[in-house]
Amino acid sequence: MEKVRVGVIGLGMGYSHAQSLAQGKIKGACLAAICDLQPAKQEMARAELPPEVTIWSDAEAMMSSGEVDAVVIATPHYGHPQEAMTAFKHGLHVLIEKPAGVYTKQVREMNEAAAKSGKVFSIMYNQRCNPLYQKLREMIQSGELGEVRRINYIVTSWYRSQSYYDSGGWRATWAGEGGGVLVNQSPHQLDLWQWVTGMMPVRVRAFCSFGKYRNIEVEDDVTAYAEYENGATAVFITTTGEAPGTNRLEVTGTRGKIVIEDEKLSFWRLRVSEPEFNRDFKGKFGQPESWKCEVPITGSNAQHEGILQNFSDAINSNAPLIAPGEEGIKGLTLSNAMHLSTWLDDWVELPLDEELYLEKLQERIQHSTYEKTVRDTGPEVDMSNSFI
Repeated sequence: MEKVRVGVIGLGMGYSHAQSLAQGKIKGACLAAICDLQPAKQEMARAELPPEVTIWSDAEAMMSSGEVDAVVIATPHYGHPQEAMTAFKHGLHVLIEKPAGVYTKQVREMNEAAAKSGKVFSIMYNQRCNPLYQKLREMIQSGELGEVRRINYIVTSWYRSQSYYDSGGWRATWAGEGGGVLVNQSPHQLDLWQWVTGMMPVRVRAFCSFGKYRNIEVEDDVTAYAEYENGATAVFITTTGEAPGTNRLEVTGTRGKIVIEDEKLSFWRLRVSEPEFNRDFKGKFGQPESWKCEVPITGSNAQHEGILQNFSDAINSNAPLIAPGEEGIKGLTLSNAMHLSTWLDDWVELPLDEELYLEKLQERIQHSTYEKTVRDTGPEVDMSNSFI
């Protein structure tokens, strides 16, 4: 079997993917080419990667060269959809870094192009490889937790200093990144929120604070409330300005409660479901008997290499994708809805009004400090994709 020849576009976050491929860690695939605009990163690649890897500064030229069968797109957020659509046009398989894009309208266009191409399309949602979240999803999808009633997700462990934001003029700007903690740090959690439950809310009310803790344009503190068709509710809290932080996901259902925290999954299992207990109990005070179970987790977290390997397997042997690229729109819908709810100071119904979101985003881009810098002096040289 010939190996899939992969080209990596963007040597910020993409450099680790290039190294995994170059070091032979991904079966059935090899690194054939890299592309980056910055001469310094090209020189780094020339010095550290195998000599047979070709080096490009023009992504479309690389895509049309015939040297690659697939691309990994690890460029700044705004570019993901357009670069993916260009790759599909050239008959290439595509793996994009998260987030899928900045606004859902452009991501929907990318998804349509992917469907027409017939090529493998995946997204780097590496947290789906974590056996903790795989087990939680299994327990919810199998009905072991019963019907989901409440979700509480606190992710305040994304501490970032002012010096982090000052390291690039594009960082934490509407024109450069298209958002803050929701677009930069929390896309994995927004994806996990909907992936483990298999549910998207029907409406969202969010309170985003822009530049609350740092001198930035975009959101650095978010509290959101969501409602579901079955009556369930959810609260999502995230920030980059809090220390020490918390990473806790709690899902309550009619048969108990599951908590993931500190790399453990705990299940408070009800002996009888809450609706059944409520129907039969005749006393004044009481509640269903519950047993706390520390659920054993088996398997390792393959992280980024797990998604890369799955991408290769899908191309070579039609393996089902862990993270289909089309699903990137779901987490992005949640972050777009939170922004829009804050901007409108009102509830936002889903499906999202994509045209309204884009209109409001464009207003902020026009007044962005990075947009002004680009207009006055041209884009920065350093647009690294070290977005984590």
